[in-house]
Amino acid sequence: MKFNRGFVALLALAATLGGPAGARAADQLWAQRVWAQRAADAAISRWPDGRLSPSSPSTWNYELGTLLDGMDAAWLSTVDPRCFNYIKASVDALLAPDGSIPTLKPEEHQLDNILLGRQLLFLYGVTLDKRYLAAATFLWDQLARQPRNTEGGYWHKQRYPNQMWLDGLYMAEPFRAQYAALSHHPEEFADITRQFVLMEEHARDPKTGLLYHGWDASKRERWANPQTGDSSQIWARGMGWYMMALVDALDYYPEDEPGRARLISILRREAAAVARFQDKNTGLWYTMMNKPGEKGNYFESSSACMFVYALAKGVRRGYLPNNRPNGLMSVAERGYKGILAHFAYFVPDSGFTFGGTVKASGLGGEPYRDGSYAYYIGEKVVSNDPKGVGAFLLASTEMEYAPESTLARGLTVAVDGWFNSQQRTDALGHQVYFHYKWDTWDNPGYGLFGHLFREFGARTSELDAEPTLANLKGADVYVIASPDNLDKNPKAHFANAEDATQLAEWVRTGGVLVIMENDTSFADLDHFNVISERFGIHFNSILRKHVIGTNWEQGRIDIDGKGPVFHHPHTIFVKDVCTISSSQPARSVLEEGNDVYMATAKYGKGTVVAMTDPWLYDEYTDGRKLPAMYDNYAAGKEFVRWILEQAPPVRELEKPRSVFEKSQP
Repeated sequence: MKFNRGFVALLALAATLGGPAGARAADQLWAQRVWAQRAADAAISRWPDGRLSPSSPSTWNYELGTLLDGMDAAWLSTVDPRCFNYIKASVDALLAPDGSIPTLKPEEHQLDNILLGRQLLFLYGVTLDKRYLAAATFLWDQLARQPRNTEGGYWHKQRYPNQMWLDGLYMAEPFRAQYAALSHHPEEFADITRQFVLMEEHARDPKTGLLYHGWDASKRERWANPQTGDSSQIWARGMGWYMMALVDALDYYPEDEPGRARLISILRREAAAVARFQDKNTGLWYTMMNKPGEKGNYFESSSACMFVYALAKGVRRGYLPNNRPNGLMSVAERGYKGILAHFAYFVPDSGFTFGGTVKASGLGGEPYRDGSYAYYIGEKVVSNDPKGVGAFLLASTEMEYAPESTLARGLTVAVDGWFNSQQRTDALGHQVYFHYKWDTWDNPGYGLFGHLFREFGARTSELDAEPTLANLKGADVYVIASPDNLDKNPKAHFANAEDATQLAEWVRTGGVLVIMENDTSFADLDHFNVISERFGIHFNSILRKHVIGTNWEQGRIDIDGKGPVFHHPHTIFVKDVCTISSSQPARSVLEEGNDVYMATAKYGKGTVVAMTDPWLYDEYTDGRKLPAMYDNYAAGKEFVRWILEQAPPVRELEKPRSVFEKSQP
């Protein structure tokens, strides 16, 4: 992506102006809403295939892990295949063919080395390549052997006995939570919770509510307070690591896991403390958070990005309250404007540059880091640090979601696991539902479709039982995709009259039913019509859009953007679909010639929308297969927004507000 002259001028203006003028320039930069893509493009160019040092080969390290965490977020936001390919190439360069990690030194027991495990799980989920799972399992087993202090907390490293650092929570716990969910080890969540609780219990400063960078359980380390074991300073990036660890680990917690509520309580306490120490003029945070007036203290970029990310994501996912107009999202907005005004630059011959990142800070070691104020403010500050860029990518994607990230707050979107109940054995030997499911990220999954719902603040769930009124209690939207026929599932659950009655009553009282059919060779139409016909929708056993090989044009549908669902033009791809015949109360909303491909119906207080193809599965939304002209993902976002708007305000939906709109005093 090339920088235009106006963009360059705004970058220069935001970087050089202070006060109201700089803030106005930052507002204009922000309004372009392309920051994640610009930063991703620059990172791909600056560090080809994840090589952070052009003079030496790649090594397994947490700096690359942080950068790729940000690249994950950019890919989820844009489905730009360059982002995915960059992640894959960066990780592949570090793996042997058998999934081992030659540059990893397991005897060092460094929590830092666990962070890249998240990329292994990400790549395994999308590709199902067992090399990635083998490497991730090695890291999981490594954690089982990690030394612990007397209270059960992980040592940060083998050479730092009994020490827990805030950094370590981000390095290890989101990976642990994700792997525990994947491998069906719910018992692990109690110990994951314990790691967070230990740090808050022991390292929390009662005066500020903030956490000290480190805690030595033995109280013997030179930097440790002999009474508490705490280090002496509150370091902003340490707090940032901890906050990000909380919001990322929570994503994998079961709803009924007791530790979930405890982590949310911790997150809310720490979010309130972080908000109190935001600089009122710039929206930023000092690197030594609780000492803004002391000599040598400065605003630091990576910590600001981490706070913005954690606060905005916490609000979007419902972990944090969203009290307007001066709530935590407003704190994130002010922080992001400050980041753009002070740290985003355009440098001739270097392109997009992100500055103001402290290179590294730690405790102990050789030469000895005493954890004093003088030590922290004396550490080197650099531009284009991969940790800073990764954090900026995370913050930028969250702030791109922010204008509509609470539109569906309080709503639950359930995906069917009854009419489509196909299972497979995963690489760990578990029988799992996989076809059109939110937690499946390879070709037949609905991983990206589910992510779109969560972008708007909705909660996603799966219903593997028959859709009775009792089982649908609490669901606001119910998605049924490609109901099984006997060819695809010998144990198929066919729709019957009672299913139709139950679903009709659920819709009548306000539910939103989303039906994504398929052609007869892949799905059941005859039985399922007993449900759809309740709403004036009949699926015809007619084959359309039959695609042979890579003749993509055979599956093309052009959307003019003038209908009730889609307000912008799109070109989408479907493959081997049926058609719809509609009668009252249904009406066509997408057709080509005489063929109807999408219809909607109002039924009581509820809504039904039917499509003749499950067109938003990962194979045709993730950007890796289709030619660039097909924008299923962008069209899917409009589709999702429309679906959520049909849900009645049983739990009063929050009106979307532009993040560029100024907060009221």
